[in-house]
Amino acid sequence: MTPAPLFRRALAELLGTGLLVTVVVGSGIMATRLTTDVGIQLLANSIATALGLSVLILMFGTISGAHFNPAVSLVDWVLGRRRRVGLSAPALGIYTLAQVAGAIGGAVLANVMFDVPTSLSSTARATPATLVAEVVATFGLVLLVVALARTGRGAAAAPAVGAYIGAAYWFTSSTSFANPAVTVGRLFSDTFAGIGASSVLPFIAAQLVGAAIAVLVAMLLFPHVTDAAEEIVIPHPDAEPDVSAVHRRDRTAP
Repeated sequence: MTPAPLFRRALAELLGTGLLVTVVVGSGIMATRLTTDVGIQLLANSIATALGLSVLILMFGTISGAHFNPAVSLVDWVLGRRRRVGLSAPALGIYTLAQVAGAIGGAVLANVMFDVPTSLSSTARATPATLVAEVVATFGLVLLVVALARTGRGAAAAPAVGAYIGAAYWFTSSTSFANPAVTVGRLFSDTFAGIGASSVLPFIAAQLVGAAIAVLVAMLLFPHVTDAAEEIVIPHPDAEPDVSAVHRRDRTAP
């Protein structure tokens, strides 16, 4: 399979991330309009997000890998450097821009659909507890997608990632943002799913720490994990393989 052109992959990331944020923000608005019970609101929001994310991974995965997350794209780039697979540095930048732009657009779209003014959220979320929660949530997400990629189970990514995020809504005090682009996007909706400007950078920093720890742990758990870059989240050839590396593997094969 040859890689899709970068513009197609970027478009898939923009649309996928945008629709993901629309699901997160829109379901949050709908939940608050239907009930005043905060537990039921969170349940509705988490179910919609888990199901929506699974569908979006299936929809766009074979084009771009369905990262929808700058932390995941960064890990793809880091792991691929040794074998020269995965995202290149320019592609990483384009993926990240597409994801952030899509996330902002997705929040605005949700606001429009529910006739809510687009304004910056006033919800402060950053506390020591929620920052630890974001480290944990992102660690688990990144370790999951790397483990699936390295063990050849990328086909299970859609239900597995959706299930993880749905669960992480409930076992983390931050409700598991675990995504820098989504964090930025949710700044633009002063609703149930919003996050205040003062909390955005601390959340993103915590997410990057979690991703870094996940990479280190993955390297300990899974030998040759650097070969798996183009399998994250869904198998998708990002770049031509390192021909010399392929030849070396052929010569050493039994």
